[in-house]
Amino acid sequence: MIKGLLFDYGGTIDTNGLHWGRVLWDSYEKHQAGVPEGVFLKAYSYGERALAIHPIIEPRHTFLDTLQLKVEQQFLFLRNEGIDLPASLGKAIAHDCYQFAKSSVQQAAPVLAQLANRYPLVMVSNFYGNLSTVLQDFGIAGYFQTIVESAVVGVRKPDAAIYALGVQELGFSPDECVVIGDSYSKDILPAKTVGCQTIWLNVKGWETTEVSSEADVEIDDFAQIPEVIGGL
Repeated sequence: MIKGLLFDYGGTIDTNGLHWGRVLWDSYEKHQAGVPEGVFLKAYSYGERALAIHPIIEPRHTFLDTLQLKVEQQFLFLRNEGIDLPASLGKAIAHDCYQFAKSSVQQAAPVLAQLANRYPLVMVSNFYGNLSTVLQDFGIAGYFQTIVESAVVGVRKPDAAIYALGVQELGFSPDECVVIGDSYSKDILPAKTVGCQTIWLNVKGWETTEVSSEADVEIDDFAQIPEVIGGL
């Protein structure tokens, strides 16, 4: 019997399964930034590492702030590669992606509300220490009884220990908990290691890889969660 749910955030709730690299790349393309895809991928990876390692993002930062800082780091890498893009373009890309995320969260909110009426929800996310601010900004913080955030607890996915912390917060046995996430390697596999049931939001990611899925259920739209949960 399912008693509690654990949700990933980035790439699950804020993009409905799309990889954030894809969302940003689409905006680069839309604004005709003129960056080769391979170079963008390197810039994206550089930015993610920079934000994870250095205290660039502060707890007060909204998701728009986060995106602006993320794109600034990407532009720094590109500048070192000889591609000097204007700050105004960075702001346009960040705003574009923020509106996309805001729309995705607005579509996810009624689903979260429905599920929160039936189960306690816990957020388990690799994030920068400002996730509480982000969820409040998007109006969905109230659906979650607590947040287990990598920058706060000192454990990052794919380490299964972060999901063990989420299960501990729910207070149920792992097999009574369902993990919902978009990443097979960072959500589904560690959740199965802990002993949770899993729902994989499997949408075309940045890299297409064939996997032998251990997920209990696969979906391609966040809105399908209430329907499939009844079958677990």
